[in-house]
Amino acid sequence: MLEGYLEVEGKKIPRTLLGTSPFSGASHFGHRARLYLLDLYRNPGAMAKVMIKSYEMGVRGIQLIPYPPVVEALEMAREEGFPLDIIATIRPESETEDVALLSDLNARSMLVDPVITDQRDWEALGEKLDLIKDTGAVPGLVTQFPFKTTQELLKSPILNDFELYMVPLNQLGYLMDTDTFGPEVRTEFGEMIHKLDKTIIAMHVLAAGIMTPGKAFDYLKTVDYVDMVALGIASEKEAEETFSNLFEC
Repeated sequence: MLEGYLEVEGKKIPRTLLGTSPFSGASHFGHRARLYLLDLYRNPGAMAKVMIKSYEMGVRGIQLIPYPPVVEALEMAREEGFPLDIIATIRPESETEDVALLSDLNARSMLVDPVITDQRDWEALGEKLDLIKDTGAVPGLVTQFPFKTTQELLKSPILNDFELYMVPLNQLGYLMDTDTFGPEVRTEFGEMIHKLDKTIIAMHVLAAGIMTPGKAFDYLKTVDYVDMVALGIASEKEAEETFSNLFEC
């Protein structure tokens, strides 16, 4: 499931991406975030090993958040012969620098961070998407509020200014802006996403480790609007378990 590539605006985009949220100790991992900072973020060699193992399991893309140690790890993996394609998220605190760096790294796509996307300032978002387009990368958005932001995007003046859209999605509705995620709500969400008509990247599929890969991917098979997936992996063992499960689905 989700093997190979898509073609978006003339660029080959891998359908499965190695997520890098664990590498930077993202807060949604709770108590594990501190451990990830100690074991991964401060150790580019350890991150590079996860990247290499993921590549060996068949992954060809990385959803890069360009913190310097993570970029260093990616360059280590590339130098060893594991050329992961970059689908990146631009950090709000260093947008200009990130765009320049990612352009130099030949990123296939750059996405606007959810901190910016979910403010829904259409003029500002349009400017950022134009900046991405000027580099030749495929422009996209990331949201942490897939219900509210998607509803507003459908009425927005930037609807035709981006191609990729990354949203949280899992069977539990965890890290999604909904109190329930039963059948009716799932149907409503699917209808919204279809109307948006973008290339959809699912994130938080494992619900920050609450769900096993098997159960998570069983749910993913029930939706018909997910084109790509980004899976945050914290170890070589996790990479082997997760991606072998995904590609056997």
